[in-house]
Amino acid sequence: MSEQVQTRAADTDAVEHARQRAADAQRVVVKAGTNSLTDDQSRLDREKLDKLVDDIMDLRERGKDVLLVSSGAVGAGKGRVDHDVETVEESQALATVGQSHLMRHYTESFDRYDQKIAQLLLTEHDLSNPERFTNTRNTIETLLDWGIVPIINENDAVATEEIRIGDNDMLSSSVAIGVDVDLLVTLTDVGGVYTANPKHDETAQRIESVGENYGEVQQLVSESTPEQFGGIQTKVERARAAAEHDIPAIIAQSTEPDVLEKIATAKPVGTLFVPTNGEYDE
Repeated sequence: MSEQVQTRAADTDAVEHARQRAADAQRVVVKAGTNSLTDDQSRLDREKLDKLVDDIMDLRERGKDVLLVSSGAVGAGKGRVDHDVETVEESQALATVGQSHLMRHYTESFDRYDQKIAQLLLTEHDLSNPERFTNTRNTIETLLDWGIVPIINENDAVATEEIRIGDNDMLSSSVAIGVDVDLLVTLTDVGGVYTANPKHDETAQRIESVGENYGEVQQLVSESTPEQFGGIQTKVERARAAAEHDIPAIIAQSTEPDVLEKIATAKPVGTLFVPTNGEYDE
């Protein structure tokens, strides 16, 4: 099935058109997962964070607006709290400790470019309640008008399920759709979506694009990776949701050199989700 997935995704002009749309995007949501910001001990890795900021600033220097949806608060909290963390409540408390630490490092890193940032902590109510989302959107629009990079995360102090469901993938997709961005980029610790789990199967092949082959890709992902919080299944589903709202989406590896520059210059990187426009409905 893997060859069929690759072929059907590649044999369409829509792929190149979507790649060019991604390159031309003026407003971009970049989602950075926990593994893109932490080390092998799950603690905040400043080198990884600086690399992410460097990539984002490449987009900013091209005149693009960037919204960053950032995980990593729990990792940033580790090492600063001398307690074992076993429950959801303790994880949430750890995240609140780590959030300020994470933002301090972001501030220092963006200061290298004299780039101002802002923090937004959201819950499901901020996305689902029309009045609250209007207020959220207006704040984001004002920040972007001011040339500020909004850094968005879940408000773990008051949420009950966010840590457990890997919801920053959902958050980034919801923000991308709600704020009418031109591109959603999800950065993770693998090079995109594969025909099997690349961490366990050396024969796994990267799927370069997803369009009319979405059903097959979804099946491959379901078969190759067990259900887990914040796993590739959620990333695929949320990238597809953006594509269904006419937003190109890309899942790519955070450690890829100049990953966002490659996207901005229409070079193939990661897995591209082609906007459906009703064209590839199954």
